[in-house]
Amino acid sequence: MGWAAVTVAMLAATPVFLTRGDVTPEAELRAEAESTWKALEARYVAEAGGVPGRAPMNISLHRGVGMLPSRNGQGRPGTVELRQETPGVLGERLRVALRHELAHQLLWWACPASAEDRLFHEAFALVVSGELVEWREAPYQSLTSASAELARNPDVDTPRARRALARVLNESTGFPRALTRRLKQCQDGARWAVPLSVDELAGVAHVVASATVVLSRHSGEVLFSEGDIRTAMPYGSTLKPFVVAGSAAPPPVLSPRAEVPEWVCGERLPGKVDAKTALVRSCNGYFLDWEGQGSAPRAFGPWGAVLAAVGLSGEPLDMADAIGLQSTLRLSPWGLAQAYRLLAEARPDLMEVLAGSAARGTLAELPASKAYAGVAAKTGTVRDAESRPRLGWIVAVDGDLVVVVARPGKMPRAFAHEVPEVLAKVRKKRSGLEAARVQVLGLVQPSAIEARCQGAGFLLEEGTPRVIPEDFAKLEPLVQKGAVVCLGSPWRVRFPDAPVGRDYAGIFTNSPPPPFKLPAGVPTSPNAFRARRGSDFLFRTTRLQYTAGVVAAEDASLKGEARVALARVVAHNERHAHSRHAGRPVCDTTHCQTFLGTVRIQPEEERALAAPPLRWREWLPFSQGGQEPWSETRLRERVDSLLGLGVTAVRFADGRVHYVRTKREGGAVFDAAESLPCELLRSALKLPACPRTAHFGEREVSFEGRGQGHGEGLDVEAAKASGLDAGRILERAYAR
Repeated sequence: MGWAAVTVAMLAATPVFLTRGDVTPEAELRAEAESTWKALEARYVAEAGGVPGRAPMNISLHRGVGMLPSRNGQGRPGTVELRQETPGVLGERLRVALRHELAHQLLWWACPASAEDRLFHEAFALVVSGELVEWREAPYQSLTSASAELARNPDVDTPRARRALARVLNESTGFPRALTRRLKQCQDGARWAVPLSVDELAGVAHVVASATVVLSRHSGEVLFSEGDIRTAMPYGSTLKPFVVAGSAAPPPVLSPRAEVPEWVCGERLPGKVDAKTALVRSCNGYFLDWEGQGSAPRAFGPWGAVLAAVGLSGEPLDMADAIGLQSTLRLSPWGLAQAYRLLAEARPDLMEVLAGSAARGTLAELPASKAYAGVAAKTGTVRDAESRPRLGWIVAVDGDLVVVVARPGKMPRAFAHEVPEVLAKVRKKRSGLEAARVQVLGLVQPSAIEARCQGAGFLLEEGTPRVIPEDFAKLEPLVQKGAVVCLGSPWRVRFPDAPVGRDYAGIFTNSPPPPFKLPAGVPTSPNAFRARRGSDFLFRTTRLQYTAGVVAAEDASLKGEARVALARVVAHNERHAHSRHAGRPVCDTTHCQTFLGTVRIQPEEERALAAPPLRWREWLPFSQGGQEPWSETRLRERVDSLLGLGVTAVRFADGRVHYVRTKREGGAVFDAAESLPCELLRSALKLPACPRTAHFGEREVSFEGRGQGHGEGLDVEAAKASGLDAGRILERAYAR
């Protein structure tokens, strides 16, 4: 395109700038915005090689309200807010802020795919706004410390982070090549699969760093991290299991070629090598020859989407790329842990294979080998041109945890002892990491429930990952095909009664309960029936997360020893749900224990899960309790539907409602004494607690009582007021 044509296209693409008189002088402000836009667009054309094919939106310029003191401007698509210190004066700080915010506006127009990439947006805005000159005068900062600061603050929304970003940008002269590559990607309309990284921006090749990260397999939360867990690095052989998992056909059995160096993978290699042996021994030759046969999956097959979602820097061009023989691609320890969490869920058979790594594979015959019992492990080594180790990796997966350890300059066997140590360290630091399963959302119409993953959501259909749409989607049809897993974030679940939604950190599966029929003559409401039936949705998280969620739902204000006591009961009941749902996990309603999703864990819950198991072997009831008086009225016909007609002499004792009811049989009239569990009456009539008295009128029944709940077991309000420690609270509540 000639320069004249480019100029005409640019002028046609200039947005209309709208002002409202609160930043003055308006005409000068609009003129400044127009000239800035033309300069920004010229830079875009020069670097990207073309002009976007659509017109930009109008942009409103006005005074910011409630802006942080560290900000002179902020914006969203179509709107720029500015801080004007002196009315009528467009000072240099305001002009810089305008240029910075218009840079974001240009990217939102020209490169919408990059909208969520904060580092890319901020780097471009710093470069084109002229702010780098100011930052060059700041005190010296090493590139390492700048990278660490950006890792701590990826949103780049503080002065320290801006300074760190400027330090990285100043590593190169002229317009950063990384930004030029990304702008060309914008113009080509390519998918923005991987966010811009600090390594890419600085132009540092093959950055290696020490890192340790531990994830929960159940909740997905990061339980422990140390070092640069978000730094993308060459990954060595750690992705070989994903090659096997991505194969549509069974992997071949191949003959080793002794003359080929890539087939050197341990002593006494058998005459025929299958994928299992190739994985535990990490045989590069197997994978290269598999590709040579033409049957190997390309770019990890369906698992390529998973790896891209967790940060793999690009698509492998060949098998050498995929298995890390060439260090052309990178992945962070965090991303590797996320990918293995999903792989462990989808392919337990591969985890069984990798459990042999310490017995007969790359971690065999070490002092630490026995400590890997029951642990699936995969090693990886990144070497330099002289075959010296530049970076060693170990990924380990047990029943509850995923561990990734990366160590610069070391072979995996040199730090193999660290993995069992970090597993033990995490378990010592936090108890309750084993799985808890709970039937959830049983009172909600299944078709009304929607879920959204703000990280990377996947459905596991017969062991194969399928990408879940980013927006809210119906949960019911998803779980009917397989487990659904959200990587990097809790699920957000919403339904009509909870339109804002709730967080659920864990895994959803489909598990329809068996047919349920209430015992004859037991009155109940529709909600009570659904609660006793159970739910089609099964949710798995950690016992600690489950316990914290129940305690918060039952009494969020509870503190100290009373909270510890309740948490111990909640955790105990999760393991004793047979009296609530035979052969099924605990439910999330008051029929069992209320659970409304994931909440912040409190110290009391951690103490409770670290305590020894309770000595009782059955379900332990609890209620809010207390002595606060209450009175409620209910329609007489509703009470009669529960107790029957002709009820007299009603009294409440021992957790039951006792009454006399007039009956007629064969022409005879007589009074019969009857009783029901008081909880059935309380829950059906939605009374605060089991009443103490009931007064029957013609149309209404008046109930009076004290406290809240069914009144059995642990009285939470009494526990608050007792001043006792958790152990004594529980003995007083349940001693028999």
